[in-house]
Amino acid sequence: MSATAAVEMPEISETGLTVKEVSQRIESGQSNAVKTSTSRSVKDIVRANVFTLFNGIIFVAMVMVLVTGSWRDAVFGFVIIINTGIGIFTELKAKRTLDKLSILVASDFLVRRDGEDVEVPHNEIVLGDLLWIRSGEQVPADGQIIQTWGLELDESMLTGESRTVRHKVGEQVYSGATAVSGMALVKVNAVGSQSYAATLTAQAKVYKKTVSDLNKGINTILKFMTFLVVPLCILLILSQIHTVGGWDAALSTGEWRQAVVSAVAGVVGMIPEGLVLLTSLNFAVAAMRLARHNTLVQELESVETLARVDALNLDKTGTITDGGIAFNQLIMLGSRWRELPAQPTEGGSFETLTEQTATQALYDCCNEEQPNGTGQAVLAGLKAQGYEPGQVESRVPFSSARKWSAVVKPILPPAGGDSRSESEGGRTEITPSHLAMTAPASGGETWYMGAPEVIISALDGDYSDVLQQVNDYANDGNRVLLVARSTTSLADTDNPQIDPQAKPAALVLCSEKIREDAEQTLAWFREQGVRCRVISGDNPVTVGAIARKVRLTGEHEPRFMDARELPEDVNELARVLENVDVLGRVLPNQKKAIVQALHTQNHVVAMTGDGVNDALAIKEADLGIAMGNAAPATKAVAQVVLVDSKFSHLPDVVARGRQVMANMERVASLFLVKTVYSALISLGVVLTQIPYPYLPRHITYIGALTIGMPAFILALAPNTRRYIPGFLKRVVTFALPGGIATALSVLLTAWFLPGIMGWDVTKNVDLSALRATSAIILFLMGVFVLARVAQPLNSWRGILVAAFAAAGVIGAFIPFNANFFALILPTGTTLVATLIALGGSALIFVICLWLAPLVGKVSGKLLRQHGFNI
Repeated sequence: MSATAAVEMPEISETGLTVKEVSQRIESGQSNAVKTSTSRSVKDIVRANVFTLFNGIIFVAMVMVLVTGSWRDAVFGFVIIINTGIGIFTELKAKRTLDKLSILVASDFLVRRDGEDVEVPHNEIVLGDLLWIRSGEQVPADGQIIQTWGLELDESMLTGESRTVRHKVGEQVYSGATAVSGMALVKVNAVGSQSYAATLTAQAKVYKKTVSDLNKGINTILKFMTFLVVPLCILLILSQIHTVGGWDAALSTGEWRQAVVSAVAGVVGMIPEGLVLLTSLNFAVAAMRLARHNTLVQELESVETLARVDALNLDKTGTITDGGIAFNQLIMLGSRWRELPAQPTEGGSFETLTEQTATQALYDCCNEEQPNGTGQAVLAGLKAQGYEPGQVESRVPFSSARKWSAVVKPILPPAGGDSRSESEGGRTEITPSHLAMTAPASGGETWYMGAPEVIISALDGDYSDVLQQVNDYANDGNRVLLVARSTTSLADTDNPQIDPQAKPAALVLCSEKIREDAEQTLAWFREQGVRCRVISGDNPVTVGAIARKVRLTGEHEPRFMDARELPEDVNELARVLENVDVLGRVLPNQKKAIVQALHTQNHVVAMTGDGVNDALAIKEADLGIAMGNAAPATKAVAQVVLVDSKFSHLPDVVARGRQVMANMERVASLFLVKTVYSALISLGVVLTQIPYPYLPRHITYIGALTIGMPAFILALAPNTRRYIPGFLKRVVTFALPGGIATALSVLLTAWFLPGIMGWDVTKNVDLSALRATSAIILFLMGVFVLARVAQPLNSWRGILVAAFAAAGVIGAFIPFNANFFALILPTGTTLVATLIALGGSALIFVICLWLAPLVGKVSGKLLRQHGFNI
């Protein structure tokens, strides 16, 4: 808990809980502690890596082999243990990295204790606390409003309705709602799991599982293998028992041990044990690499979504611009507004205004309890000119949904006559008498400040000339606001409406600072085929001017549009969006609708933002990206947070996702080849009742050198290939030719080589020679497949393939290694036969690769003729 002297809050008499009362509530479990983690727990990580279906199958297979006494053939089990250990270590390291980074973006909340305002973490809010709810914050616990300063809540996460709700003293507010304007002091009356929306907000904040090509593809492979492994394992055991003379002979001679070991060899080969491990490993490493660039990934699986993004919706403020705003000037509308006040009319109002009166009204409109960035900039600029707060009877705080704010001011007659002085150029100098306030007259007048188009559209009369001025200033990149005045008091502040009789008084010009890296970043996205759109609540002309400066559409002029002209129908909206680059005056619910419309066209949408008005769209997008200085509610629903708020990190974020997808496709292809040939060889063995052509230790040795270790390197290697839909189709298309060629090569050798060589495979010596030859063929085919996966080979990938091929050959000449893995080097006629078999295997590999596309075309044509869409 930390004191917050820097935060200026309204003076209140309530003192709040004492330190002792807070401690008692925490001890009794009355705190707001809920499970909201940005990463999995240690228990979850261990369970996810250890207790998997395939690890279970491998463990059972290892135990079966150990029971036979052939412990060397059980070494595959220890490889799985090592791989699982690597996975746990990597994910734990990623967890520590992400947890440390998440602290930087965690939001504290302001509570009143012992008569002081202090900031505490979400979990340290206790029952009975006096909690400040400020604009931009997500309500952390249920409570009753004690005092309010125009608090308006977006309760869409609770009710589904996107309109804002204004709350009064005594009303209940619920966790999960978001403050969009104003502020309030709330007494907490429900915390933690007792909160109305505890479950809802927990789901909204962290885990929104991503359905993707990668996850769906791998899950399909695993489901298929689940149904395949168990029956094939049983059939293999039966076939191997048959090869040794049946159950009686097997049990009496002890040959059952050899039968079990042979059956396990087939089962181990079919299991893509490293595929799931490498998927989670790749996600974790990508998250760690992004963390080094101050990018927090709040869901590891979302890394994969990065690769698929083809539509990027950018919020202007805080993304293209740095959020910094400067007040430039106030421009009175028409010469009549620059005259001194005339005599009061009936009711005490004035027909004409001074610039100082309008400027003072602008100051008071911006002088809210929690002004937004524009309001803060205007206040800073006017304070420098000597303005101070004026008298305000009531106010309507600014809302992103309304796009305007208002104050009701007492009508004041001119004080001290004409005390203006004219400087060079006719600029009005401010004198103290202009700021003097006298007792209010009867009634009041209302001043509005906000989006010119919104305010003018609510007024009676033709103000097209004013709109033309707004557009002229906006075309130069200015952010333009309108100040309007009504001679009547605002009737209803709970459901505020603009008085149609109000008159435009002045234009307010502000400017934004464009990020230095914006143009370069947008150029990268254009080159990568990602369509960028700027979606903003500001004037579309202003936003279009900024988009032009940063070359959003390259050499082409960006096409902009006012969001108020957008159709409500989602499909029609999708058609309109195809021809729009910049949207202005966008409401929060429209941002969400835009994301939904893009989804109807099968776009994968990323949404960036930093304001509360971006939260709905960020949650709806496939990938929500929040700036580090974003509102707590926005960061809560985002999957990725740019901690230092640098837009230039986005290319690295997308590139990292593409690396994961492209590399996992390579890795999945490599593992699936082994699965295909192991399944086909097992099927061939079962159908022809021959001894299994190699041992489990052979597949362990060969798999480690041609699949396991290379896969780890390839999975983490640089890869800039763009995402292409159809992950599973490509992986299967790649794996089938290599798998079929390998299976045919091994099976043909097992079927015909013993007859050619005169071997009796019922004898261990001849069976060992056959298995050694089959292992050599299997290794050669594994190198071929690795070379195909690692292409292009004119770089370090070629060296990788050569290194592992050389390692396999050298290992066969090392006595201990050769003895351990039962590697027998052929000599004499066996060597000649082996070389011929290797040549035949290479030829089979080439033929299968040549036939694969032809078979694919013919089968695809046949499927299309029968109404199947592939």
